[in-house]
Amino acid sequence: MSEEQPPDLERWHVVALRGFDELEVGEVFRLPSRTLTDANFAAFQTVSLDNHPIHYDTEYCKRLGHPGPLAHGLQVLSFTAAGAGLFPHVVGEKLIGFIEVNAKFLKGVFAGDTLYPALAIVELTRQRTTGVVAMRATVHNQKRELVLDGMHRYLMRL
Repeated sequence: MSEEQPPDLERWHVVALRGFDELEVGEVFRLPSRTLTDANFAAFQTVSLDNHPIHYDTEYCKRLGHPGPLAHGLQVLSFTAAGAGLFPHVVGEKLIGFIEVNAKFLKGVFAGDTLYPALAIVELTRQRTTGVVAMRATVHNQKRELVLDGMHRYLMRL
């Protein structure tokens, strides 16, 4: 039996690394789909400290015409975190950070909804030593309805 060689940890990557100049406008990074549960709602409420009854009081929500409690907007936005998908693995240590976000919440999200987030490169701005990657962030539900539309910007080393 031959002796196994230890792995080269400096080259241990999930996917092949790419630099800023190898990214393309129009490229889409899909994130894993997730079905929200009452437990997700409760966990996010604990972290966010948002205790508005729209997020946990079923009868209150029904009086307002909703089928049940609404997901927190920031909870829905968190599904677009680049770290949940491959983008940070693609750019590796060249990623400096997440520098900007904005979002519009277009439809309510309820327990039992399955969300399908994606990030699509819409602009690449090369600077002297860094580049900015602008990505459209979208979240669709299981009915194919757009529930969130936004923009993320990431700073990268060239």
